Amino acid sequence: MTTRSDRISQQRLEKLAKIRQLGFDPYPRTYHRTHTAEQAVTFLKQQEEGTAEKAEVSIAGRLVARRGMGKVSFLDIRDGSGKIQVLYQKDTFNEKDNELFKELDIGDIIGAKGMVIRTKSGEPTVQLSGFTLLSKSLQPLPEKWHGLTDADIRQRQRYLDLISNPEVKQRFEIRSKIIAAIRQYLNGRGFIEVETSVLQPAAGGALAKPFITHHNALDQDFFLRIALELHLKRLIVGGFDKVYEIGRVFRNEGISVKHNPEYTLLESYEAYADYNDVMKMVEDMVSAVCQQVHGTTEVKIGEQTVNFNPPWPRLNLCESVKQHSGIDFVQYPKVELLRGKMQEMGMAVDPKKNWAKLVDELVSNYVEPKLVAPCFLVDYPVSLSPLAKTKTDNPRVVERFEAFAGCFEIANAFTELNDPMEQRQRFEEQLKDREGYGDEEWTVDDDFLEALEYGMPPTGGLGIGIDRLVMVLTNTPSIREVILFPQHKEKG
Repeated sequence: MTTRSDRISQQRLEKLAKIRQLGFDPYPRTYHRTHTAEQAVTFLKQQEEGTAEKAEVSIAGRLVARRGMGKVSFLDIRDGSGKIQVLYQKDTFNEKDNELFKELDIGDIIGAKGMVIRTKSGEPTVQLSGFTLLSKSLQPLPEKWHGLTDADIRQRQRYLDLISNPEVKQRFEIRSKIIAAIRQYLNGRGFIEVETSVLQPAAGGALAKPFITHHNALDQDFFLRIALELHLKRLIVGGFDKVYEIGRVFRNEGISVKHNPEYTLLESYEAYADYNDVMKMVEDMVSAVCQQVHGTTEVKIGEQTVNFNPPWPRLNLCESVKQHSGIDFVQYPKVELLRGKMQEMGMAVDPKKNWAKLVDELVSNYVEPKLVAPCFLVDYPVSLSPLAKTKTDNPRVVERFEAFAGCFEIANAFTELNDPMEQRQRFEEQLKDREGYGDEEWTVDDDFLEALEYGMPPTGGLGIGIDRLVMVLTNTPSIREVILFPQHKEKG
């Protein structure tokens, strides 16, 4: 049984054949555009103000609306800058061009040339003196495409989402501006942007399950990186004082509104700095980015308006967990004890989770939902942070913070551990602690440890999840809505 879409596609194939019979190329190689839609509107205003001479413009874009089928028709053409109306008058064109005009469909991409006028209703309009078919659309846009809402279709076929929902395109434009503003900020502070390897012989720099691939030429398995950290710190050892990278990382774990297995991460490292210096940099950078992108440091998150202006509150992790969950995890230093206490309080506990993951679960379930406005959780247990330096007054706690906004983590940072002997011991203890918890792929990066033995200066390190930051600064509830092409299971 043929569907409506099949019938429309067949009709368009027939139109394509007719266009070719008329002698037109339905897919020409180029088109000279003088103005975008937005620029054409500005040009009209300049003509009306007498600051520009009248002249024809050439615009190009997708045909998104068509009104009238007689001697006069109005079209709406949308390009990357916006939408503009086009006036077609049959008597202006010869028979061949009029035949071509009849074969145009919603979704076709056309070039349009003419004077920019203002209609009686005040609408800026290009009065056609010539038009060119630039790309014949063979597939109809989805029904109700003026607001395509099916999330699966929108994410699988993002191009339809961008055509149908201008606000989605705007969100990704804002994403680009956020990343550009971050680069501008860091470059202005003397950081150097670098690129490091995506394929790594050891999965390190974070607690996460990696993706594994095989390198045919070397006949060796490699891991897609789960973090940028260990290679960037090698560069600090090598003499770079301030480095950063914005790159994709891959964690073979769950999918949720806050998690995607492939995402964009910013990591920066600054020699002779500690986590207090990094904390100040984060609140300053995010507020500066917010101001540059939105023109204000105030952002709406859900129905609440929050201000990213520094300083952000500093909240002690242990005290925050105790306040919101009723558990002082310091009093339960063994996994069996902590698991028992959580069960005693009626919490569902995964027996596969070690002590560090149970503490992380307490933070996620009881503390994060309270953290709408930007703030820092500071001072984490050593077992949660094997790469961080301990506090001088408490060897069980490290100098680490996580930044939160919108009820989830957007940044993670610490004073980097630069003692190679202690770092090796931490790695080995962590490896032993993770045995039996499904983390067999995690290994000790001996090359990184050797680099530390040559001496790394005191360093402050930072990681910011770009996707989550974009979620917060665009008031978007799902991470898949700020990633252009999130993965989907293939349809069977």
